[in-house]
Amino acid sequence: MNIKEKLLKLLKEKAVIIGERKLSSGKISNYYIDGRLITLDPEGLYLVGKIIFDMIKESNIDAIGGLTIGADPIVSSVSVISYIEKSPIKSFIVRTSQKDHGMGKEIEGYIKKGWNIAIVDDVVTTGGSILKVIEKAEKIGCRVKKIIVIVDRQEGAKEILKEKGYILESIFTKNNFQAGEEI
Repeated sequence: MNIKEKLLKLLKEKAVIIGERKLSSGKISNYYIDGRLITLDPEGLYLVGKIIFDMIKESNIDAIGGLTIGADPIVSSVSVISYIEKSPIKSFIVRTSQKDHGMGKEIEGYIKKGWNIAIVDDVVTTGGSILKVIEKAEKIGCRVKKIIVIVDRQEGAKEILKEKGYILESIFTKNNFQAGEEI
């Protein structure tokens, strides 16, 4: 079993929840993929980090980041793996709202004007969370080179991002879960 097959098996065993749920997009779905049950699991986190690192390692990426909380473990994993692989990539997290104390940052971690960045998330539906990260990163002068999610629910995000000039890549799509399942 290869690394992607292992990750898909883990997702199916641990993260797919059948039953009506409200998504961050506001949509109601008859299934939910709880990415944190994978990215907060040692094996799942390693598999996700390794796969995404392999997807970006030849792309001249300076930093990897995303919207808190779905992206937090992913960016940490990719950053650690990049260090182990002797190709260090810095990481950053975008807050959902700007801090009103301390440094008052919207973005925590390492990100600078002119850097090439990758944006990650666990699951995408319409792309709203990713668009927030793009807006904040481009506002400070970064170039979005890659957008990668673990699972694309195939509910419009890819098309919305493409209209804005971005390419969404995913490790899996909803189609990877449909054989024998009611999703």
